[in-house]
Amino acid sequence: MPTNKNAQLRYKILNRCFRNKYRPYTIDDLVDEVSTELGGKISRRTIWYDINVMECDFGAPIQKFTTDSKKPYYRYYDTEFSIYKQNLTEEDLAKLRSTIEMLAQYRGIPSYAWLEETISNLELRLGVKPSSDNLVSFEQNEQLKGIEHLSEIIDYTINHQPIEIYYTTYKGKELIYRFHPYFVKQYNSRWFLFGIDENHTTSIINVAFDRIQKIRPLSIKFRANTIADFSSYFSDIVGVSVPQDNVAKELIKLKFASNRYPYVVSKPIHPSQKIIDNDNQIISVEVYPTRELEQQLLSFGPDVEILAPKWYRDQFKMKIEENLNKYLSMQKDGIDNI
Repeated sequence: MPTNKNAQLRYKILNRCFRNKYRPYTIDDLVDEVSTELGGKISRRTIWYDINVMECDFGAPIQKFTTDSKKPYYRYYDTEFSIYKQNLTEEDLAKLRSTIEMLAQYRGIPSYAWLEETISNLELRLGVKPSSDNLVSFEQNEQLKGIEHLSEIIDYTINHQPIEIYYTTYKGKELIYRFHPYFVKQYNSRWFLFGIDENHTTSIINVAFDRIQKIRPLSIKFRANTIADFSSYFSDIVGVSVPQDNVAKELIKLKFASNRYPYVVSKPIHPSQKIIDNDNQIISVEVYPTRELEQQLLSFGPDVEILAPKWYRDQFKMKIEENLNKYLSMQKDGIDNI
């Protein structure tokens, strides 16, 4: 590899562009992509020089493609090629073998069919085979709607490919997003895609996989993520619903029943969780109140009591009273005897 750090960064970006089978890059697109990611204007001459080095020194199969109506674009003849090929050490192989063993648990599941080819390629190319013993099991939901989009969405996100998403809300409203995908996250056995819509570029939105009807790639320039740092984006919430700026973070104090308390201590609700009073089973979390947090607290049933803040306690009290009234009305109408 070249010793010049800037050259290394440019080659990394160009390598990714040339491997992108979804978006064609003209020379101007390549200049824009490298300039945007490096935060400074890169000349066409520099990019042409980089292409020559990649072809001569790395054997990169960069091919020029022409169309009748557009400028020529450049892509690897074999999009599986990468200039970043490294030999694996025995330690690397051991770790990879363990990873393959875990991934192999998903073999045969239709929604994870994309893993079958990946695992087989790793086994063939690297001579790494998992053991025949089934030692690890993962929670899987084979009936999860929308999971068939996972492989495609991950590819689009990695390759900075804008997409058009045909989406139906839970209320039946049909929407079309011209979406720039930034991040994929799983929560509570559901998958979500985060990014911005072409028409609303100032805030991050998320779309649930199970509401996606159709996806197709768009021939528009990708808008780089300048809004959110996803390494910390979810640090102050439970779930995936990040509230707007006018919502304040709260110190929520919770008292648990003695039989539930040890489980909450061993499996914290949130990384901010602290023990306030061990004898009285009181803990705290400092988060933005979200519907996912509300759902989790309601799932504890009578084993949890919200002590503070008062408005949050009152809100839960009202929900519990509404739920109780439903059961009382059923008893009064004799429905519970059905």
